[in-house]
Amino acid sequence: MNEIRTVAVVGCGIGRSHIVEGYAPNAGKFRVIAICDLDPVRMNTLADEFGVERRTTDFDDLLSMDDLDIIDICTPPVAHYPMIMAALRAGKHVICEKPLVGSLAQIDEVMAEESRSRGRLMPVFQYRFGNGIQQAKAIIDAGLAGRPFVGTVETLWRREADYYAVPWRGKWKTELGGVLMGHAIHPHDMFVYLMGPLKSLFGRVATRVNPIEVEDCISASVELESGALGSFTAALGSADEITRIRLAFENVTIESDHAPYNPGAAPWKILPRNDRTRDAIAALLEDWTDVPPRFTTQMARFHDALMGRGALPVTSADSRRALEIVTAFYYSSRTHQEVVFPIGLDHPNYSSWLPEGIA
Repeated sequence: MNEIRTVAVVGCGIGRSHIVEGYAPNAGKFRVIAICDLDPVRMNTLADEFGVERRTTDFDDLLSMDDLDIIDICTPPVAHYPMIMAALRAGKHVICEKPLVGSLAQIDEVMAEESRSRGRLMPVFQYRFGNGIQQAKAIIDAGLAGRPFVGTVETLWRREADYYAVPWRGKWKTELGGVLMGHAIHPHDMFVYLMGPLKSLFGRVATRVNPIEVEDCISASVELESGALGSFTAALGSADEITRIRLAFENVTIESDHAPYNPGAAPWKILPRNDRTRDAIAALLEDWTDVPPRFTTQMARFHDALMGRGALPVTSADSRRALEIVTAFYYSSRTHQEVVFPIGLDHPNYSSWLPEGIA
């Protein structure tokens, strides 16, 4: 049985990273057969680099390719929803960059379409993968960490005028949000992945660094379903750039590597409370199998799921939880009220978190 799955990459920005980190290292699992981009120069440059013959500026061309298994969507956020829906209706498997869509109403529509489709959908949360975060996850899942107490997330990056020179960035209608959507969404997902789902959030957003429509600074206090507490802070005006997650449990304190765009890769700081916990962790990790970071492992595990050898590494339900955090942040900041999860159809921002008059 031929296990190689064919891929079309849509969007030549982060799409190149998907090829370099995701498909090239997994050449026995995937083959990129088409490149799609509105800019012919970008499209041809990427296709030439990787020897991809099929090239199109029309997304609909991909839907009719009978030998195409997977459509990988790497476009600006505003285009995600219609492309996902069309690809699922065509029976294709779908990989899509963050944010998956632009509202909780849209993610619920996507999940309903996914349930009817032959295709499977995987949102991109590549920061979950790498030895550091996966070892922390193994320690927590094995029960060695004990009860969670508190956790902090700091996403302190730098974005200046050249970043926002890209026309779709910094605007509500096209980027759908600011630091919450394009930057901190990854570390916030990592926090929930490790600590468990949120129960409530009180947050604030502000635009203090750049002359843009959307926010570039955020802060929140959160409560988890477990009873643990947490705080989220992010800004795009930091002099240096770090991503830092620090989690205090009953038996261990865990701190991430500080690499801003790959915090899951390098070993994390594991501080056991006592010798018994230290020895148990050492035994658990003694025969550790290397987990390559970011797209390399996420794409490999997606292939395993398609082959029936495991669950999807990231699901649409994971994306919904991430977008609930975004929705809660904006609503809480505007109303100065705490938001309780889950967020359902009756919430004022269920259909859109965009400011009034833009939605």
